[in-house]
Amino acid sequence: MSMSIYLDNSATTPLSEAAKEALRSAIECYGNPSSLHSAGQSAEKLLEAAREQVLLGLGLRPRQKDGVLVFTGSGTEATALALLGTAYAKKRRESNRILTTDSEHPSVSRVMDRLSENGFEVIRLSTKKGIIDQAELEKALEKPIFLASFMLVNNETGAIYPVGEMFRAIKAKYPDAITHCDAVQGFMKTPFTPGTLCADLITVSAHKLHAPKGVGALYIDAKLIKAKKIIPVLDGGGQEGGLRSGTENMLGIVAFGASVAELRQNKSEISAHVEALRAYADEKLSSLDLRINRVGGNALPYIINITLPDIKSETMLHALSADGIFVSSGSACSSHSHHPSESLVAFGLSPHEADCSLRISLSRYNTTEEIDALCASLQKNIARLVKIR
Repeated sequence: MSMSIYLDNSATTPLSEAAKEALRSAIECYGNPSSLHSAGQSAEKLLEAAREQVLLGLGLRPRQKDGVLVFTGSGTEATALALLGTAYAKKRRESNRILTTDSEHPSVSRVMDRLSENGFEVIRLSTKKGIIDQAELEKALEKPIFLASFMLVNNETGAIYPVGEMFRAIKAKYPDAITHCDAVQGFMKTPFTPGTLCADLITVSAHKLHAPKGVGALYIDAKLIKAKKIIPVLDGGGQEGGLRSGTENMLGIVAFGASVAELRQNKSEISAHVEALRAYADEKLSSLDLRINRVGGNALPYIINITLPDIKSETMLHALSADGIFVSSGSACSSHSHHPSESLVAFGLSPHEADCSLRISLSRYNTTEEIDALCASLQKNIARLVKIR
């Protein structure tokens, strides 16, 4: 096949025309936004305009000062600022307990490992079939916690977790507990605001939304800053309100803002397209010799996880790639690991099944013709690989 079909949008997305146009215009604005001269002021205006667009994407009115948006170099960095910045802000007199799940993105789970090594008690709730165990949550809350971090959408299965319900339960019992949501996979794809999530901190990322890599952002509730419950992880020139030093990635940030603005304008049309495409993909994939790993609760239509019949995902990835079709075996951030996906094992797959699973992730630009080509390639390669294994 001579085609090139990209179905790995949960790893990263192609640039939209809005993002490209914003990049082209921002190239001409070369000033440092921290500089006081007119070139710097022009850059600052672009920076703040982009910040307003991302805040609007979060359902906030930028002028109301409900919270701040801090631009970072990635979603991973934004999450590190959220977790490490709150964990080390001051000594916790009441508790050193942190609540999370067993299927978080590595940017959360590896930080939790580090915190555990440094004396914090980390409790991980189970997420079998993409469902949070409410009994485990209630038991975990029998003792005080000071920090909770739950992802909104699982990046490998598409499971949507009831973050708002969980955070409200936590706040009802421990009002001073800090709540963080990794919303990287859910931002601009499923509706939420900091208020509906009951989240003090929210991580988002540009390159999942047809904007460039190298830009993330952390929403921080104004009360956290006022109470000094978060401290910077990077010290330096004091950019981003002193919470993230380092000259901002102006090109990426401006394109991020433009992409969010375009998605806001077209969200109904895009949502309808992806939902219809997901239904079509489910129908086509169901006729093949494989299993769709369906979520027990709510799920994001953008992400499809399948398990192959005793064929390793890496083997099938190469076969599909030879046909010009690009999918993944899970999180791109952990693709070099030689261990089965922690998230899929937590979902309920055996280590071997997890090692035979693929993630297909959709975007606004994918078509039914591309799904047809994917299924034809899968059918051909399953038949061929089953014979030779």
